[in-house]
Parts: sequence; structure tokens; C-alpha cells
Amino acid sequence: MRAFDLLIAGRRLECAWWGPGQGPCIVLLHEGLGCLALWRDFPARLAEATGMRVLAWSRAGYGQSSAVKPPRPVGYMHREAQDWVRPVLDAAAVGDCILLGHSDGGSIAALYAGTQADPRVRGLALLAPHFLVEDITIAGIEAARDRYTQGDLRARLARYHADVDGAFWGWNGAWLNPDFRAWNIEAACAGIHVPSLIVQGLADPYGSAAQVQAAQRNFGGPVRPLLLDGIGHAPQGEAADAVLRAVAGFAAGMFPQP
Repeated sequence: MRAFDLLIAGRRLECAWWGPGQGPCIVLLHEGLGCLALWRDFPARLAEATGMRVLAWSRAGYGQSSAVKPPRPVGYMHREAQDWVRPVLDAAAVGDCILLGHSDGGSIAALYAGTQADPRVRGLALLAPHFLVEDITIAGIEAARDRYTQGDLRARLARYHADVDGAFWGWNGAWLNPDFRAWNIEAACAGIHVPSLIVQGLADPYGSAAQVQAAQRNFGGPVRPLLLDGIGHAPQGEAADAVLRAVAGFAAGMFPQP
């Protein structure tokens, strides 16, 4: 891991590279409570499995990046896609790449590919993404609020986020805003014309196979689904070997290794 910082729009973002020093790369976009450190050993294993460079960063408000005070707007994922992804790719000198996003990060990756013309993005690998709001999603986020206020979730997250309350309430408050029920990015996904791999755990407390069906219904490019029995919201941790095999095969189709 080669750690570095980027200063973009007056905010410091913690970043890291894994893998070889040049060539196409895989860009990781973390979940709504994630950060660079919470990818754990997945980036290193991904670089080894694919032979590609891997880039990850903590979005503003997460990890050790600059803080963002809540509340976040209902359209915060649209803003991330519109205002932050391209500047990070430019500042890190990213060329051809696959965007690999988990949960919120998957939605941000889909919004970027669907609404921003960027020929560097050759494919999407989305883990437990959200394209529409399900009842199960809201119930899961309400349960997370209870674990944060009454259980040990705050203490566990505080090990990774410099401003743990800002990170949690920015995410939780946006999703539990009544206006968020109308959040839907299916129309934006029609602008996705690159191949996509979508991984969904069938025991995910935040979403169901309806998310994969929404992608198959709306994406403008080919969609390869991977549904995993008994797997929850973090397939890269719960079923790492299966996810690594799937992403490596997907990447090899676009960037064959010599």
C-alpha cells in the first residue's frame, strides 16, 4: 500500500495505491459508512488477483479525510458523482479503469458512468449497489441507527473515522429523510453503456435482488449478475474469494494480461 493525500476543493482526501506502478486500474468507492481502512485487505487481494493497480480514497467526511458536518442533502450521491469523482481521477492520474463501488459507492459509480462522459471508465463492478429505495433498505438503516445509539456500532466505527458522528449522521440522516423515499437513479442508469458486474447477497439487510433487476432493466450496457446465497451487505468480506474470482474474470475481459 502506497498512501498519499490529495487536496481537492480545499479538502484533504486520504488515498492509497496497491499493485503495479502503471497500466489500467480498478478504482474503489466505499460504502456509506466506509472509508479507505475499512476495505481491509480487499484492495491488496484484488491487485494480486487481477494484476492491476487499485486506487482507493476516503470521501470527504469519512476516515481521516476532511470532515463534512451533517446534514447531507438527499442528493448527496449525485453530488459525489458530479463534483468529486472526476477531480480525484484526474489528480491521481488515472487512465483506463474499472469503477468498483460498494453500496453507496456502487450508486455513485453508476451515477458517474451514467451521467458523466468519461472514456477512461471501461466497466463497472458494483457490490450491493442501490438504484431505488426498498422497504428493506429503510428498515436496515433504522436498525443501524438503533445499533449506533444503543449498541456498539459507534465505538466500532470510531476506530476508523476522525469525525464518527459526522460520518454516521450524514449518511443515516439522509437515508431516513422522508424525501429520500423518492430517490431513484434508474433513469440515470440508462446512460451506462459499459459492461457491468453486479454482486448482490441474497441475505443483504439493505437490499434485495430487485436492485439487480433494476440494473438489468435500465442499464444501456451488458449486465453480468452474481447472486450469492446467504451473503449479506459486504460480499467483498463475506464471500471474498467468489467476489475476487468474479472481478478478476470481468477485468480480464477488458484488460487481458500479457
